[in-house]
Amino acid sequence: MKILAQYALPVAAALLLIAFFTGLPYLKVCLLPGEEPLPERPGAGGAARRRECLALALLTLVYAAAAFTNLGNTSSPETFESMGGKSALIHLEGPSPSRILLYAGVSTGAYDIEYSEDGETFLPASAFQQDYVAVLKWHVLTPEPDLRARVVRLTCTEGNPYLGEIAFLDQSGDPIPVVSELPALCDEQGTVPASQNYKNSTYFDEIYHVRTAWEHLHNIWPYEISHPPLGKLILSLGITLLGMTPFGWRFMGTLFGVLMLPVMYLLLKRIFGGRAVPFLGTLLFATDFMHYTQTRIATIDTYAVFFILWMYLFMYVYVSREDKRALALSGLFFGLGAASKWTCIYAGAGLAVIWALHWAGRFLALRPAAAEEAEPILTTDTEPVPVSETDAAAGAASAPAVEPGPDVWELLHSFFGNCLFCVVFFVLLPLLIYLLAYIPYGKAMPAHSLGEYLRMVWDNQTFMFTYHAGVHAEHPYSSRWYQWVLNIRPILYYLEYFDDGTRSSICAFLNPAVCWGGLLSLFVLVYTALFRRDRKAAFILLGYLAQLLPWVFITRTTFEYHYFPSSVFLILAICYVFRLMQLNKPTWARYAVPFAVVNVLLFCLFFPALGGLPVDNALASRLMGWLPTWPL
Repeated sequence: MKILAQYALPVAAALLLIAFFTGLPYLKVCLLPGEEPLPERPGAGGAARRRECLALALLTLVYAAAAFTNLGNTSSPETFESMGGKSALIHLEGPSPSRILLYAGVSTGAYDIEYSEDGETFLPASAFQQDYVAVLKWHVLTPEPDLRARVVRLTCTEGNPYLGEIAFLDQSGDPIPVVSELPALCDEQGTVPASQNYKNSTYFDEIYHVRTAWEHLHNIWPYEISHPPLGKLILSLGITLLGMTPFGWRFMGTLFGVLMLPVMYLLLKRIFGGRAVPFLGTLLFATDFMHYTQTRIATIDTYAVFFILWMYLFMYVYVSREDKRALALSGLFFGLGAASKWTCIYAGAGLAVIWALHWAGRFLALRPAAAEEAEPILTTDTEPVPVSETDAAAGAASAPAVEPGPDVWELLHSFFGNCLFCVVFFVLLPLLIYLLAYIPYGKAMPAHSLGEYLRMVWDNQTFMFTYHAGVHAEHPYSSRWYQWVLNIRPILYYLEYFDDGTRSSICAFLNPAVCWGGLLSLFVLVYTALFRRDRKAAFILLGYLAQLLPWVFITRTTFEYHYFPSSVFLILAICYVFRLMQLNKPTWARYAVPFAVVNVLLFCLFFPALGGLPVDNALASRLMGWLPTWPL
């Protein structure tokens, strides 16, 4: 019975997806010859727009409340003592400790902890190794039960580690009052927790990015140099505003995650129009597991996806309206994204293909035969200028039979001018942004000349390439691209078991409805892009493939979170199917709305495993362990 209960939910989800994607409306709309699109019922002008903005604002606020709740502690040790070669006596003004807590800062090293009853004869109590994974975390040491200490001596025996706080707890778990020779070690006793957890310490790759953000703020050469600097600089802004606390270092990523919702809405609105489809698509994005989990951890992937949304939004505006301002803004956000993480360069390759197909469509449209064929992929939405029958006949009579007319030369002139425009905004401007992002490196060096600065930047690019090419270490939650596509290997960021039979976990993977429903929707896009030459389908497909295909050829150790940028285009693909249903079937809400509701219900079901909430261990395994490879 337990096995039946465990697999009842995934079987039900699979049946719902099959019903959705094999129903008559789906076949009629997506596979059979299409009908004339049915226009959406117009709204009531300004009142409709106000309702639209209110609905989007309400969705964004509800998501923000869920995202910022239990994000992390707002208080934490923020003054650090550089302990290299130092020793400190700490006088305890209370009973002997049962536990010793250390809050490790940045850098690595080791400590010896000794105790004394008289302040003269010291005996070893404990030792602590502060390695690179121990930074910005609370660590609990348990001395011998018969420890009788009035004075504790802390001695740094290795390296130059930073230490934020040391605390001593009695048998009841209450802090013991202390006086230290180094005041910075005991000046924030009110921040001492009962134990380590994700709310008061770093977890997963935060040990790299949060540390680097703090180092940038203090003009220290950064430890993590395997990614461009801009993402860590944005992260450091939250630390500057809210302090060096878990809430502070996670704030900017969570804020960007909240802001992604209106940006996604704008993108959906631009592509599909109307209000219902953009709202449902934004709802899918708000309740996607990856979006929620990944934007609450202080890493740099959030900023990359945020800029990818913007760059594709403005590229779509360009290919739809020939608006050069939009093309320039797309290049600007490409530059910001590339300076945050190299995955945005993959997105830039997708933009380049879209731009090339757009211009290919414009040239093909000049051919006489092309006017009678279907619209080429990625042509503009610009309406043709009305021409009288007399002018049309005169134009046809005077047109050369074989030689291209002057419009070709005019188009060539526009094309080469646009190429130069793209060189400025997709090469020179991103290069400038990229170079400026390294200013904190230059301050920590310091670079004495422009040549040294440029050499430092170039050396870092070489290091990044060789580093990522050489990451082949085994990891229990590593996965390959085909596992991302099928959603069969989530990554576990955090896991803690409690004595009462509950556990707290943070997992990163896609909402099954989004992942599997989006994958099936991609087949619709392939069909409509190839056989109907639908430019919207082609636009979404190219964005998805630009993010996924590079990982097919990458052999380094990879993880589920690398699929995060692709999830944006999965949601666009689902909305493409929604829109087709809406245009061809007035009762489309019978299919699209339930799909979105299922997505929300799955988000509620899995919410404890995404946000670190304590949940019954056995119950979680039955309800959320859909596949043997899911660490839930």
